[in-house]
Amino acid sequence: MSRELRLRIISGVILALLAVGSDILGGGVFAAIWGAIALIMLHEWLSIIRAKRFFWAWGLGGIAYVAGMFFSVLALRGEGWEGLVAILFLFAIVWGADIGAYFAGRTFGGPKLAPRISPNKTWSGLVGGFLAAIVAGTILLALAGISPRPAHAAVAGLLALLSAAGDLFESAFKRRFGVKDSGRLIPGHGGFLDRLDGFVFAVIAAAMLGIARGGVPGAAGGLILW
Repeated sequence: MSRELRLRIISGVILALLAVGSDILGGGVFAAIWGAIALIMLHEWLSIIRAKRFFWAWGLGGIAYVAGMFFSVLALRGEGWEGLVAILFLFAIVWGADIGAYFAGRTFGGPKLAPRISPNKTWSGLVGGFLAAIVAGTILLALAGISPRPAHAAVAGLLALLSAAGDLFESAFKRRFGVKDSGRLIPGHGGFLDRLDGFVFAVIAAAMLGIARGGVPGAAGGLILW
């Protein structure tokens, strides 16, 4: 195992524990932790676009991007058991998609997904991540005592694809401004923008779906109860 892969695994485990721990605690602690993460992400975004043309427009875009993530997380978490499960369901999907894409891409290789944006991503990785996300989300719901339904698999698959799209978006953003990583806070991963690239698109879509079905206070139930 390479040193970089070891760093990625260790950092990923620590971040996962932080994310799950904040979800379990909920309330003000959850909001404070994710608020701090959002501010770090905004700082990374502004550092990348500093002194570039149309700084103000890109800056407003960054504020909208980070604010969308933050308020979507809060809307999904809400209060109580449903909010706890909704966030864990989302974590399982995004992490499953990320891990599945990594191993499927390395195992099967094949045609590149978007070589001009992210040369290492493959179509086999996309398919592997899609399937892994459905499996991970389904297992999480079953462990939480919710009988998985076809709608859950459809939601998991959709969010997995949006997670991949978010990953490509952030890669295109960094390539546009000529940077490799958004920061150095997370060994093996770069910055929080790098680590949460797929999560941002997925959580915004999950919150929108939950709100459409259950309203703002019931966004979590709208996402997981079918």
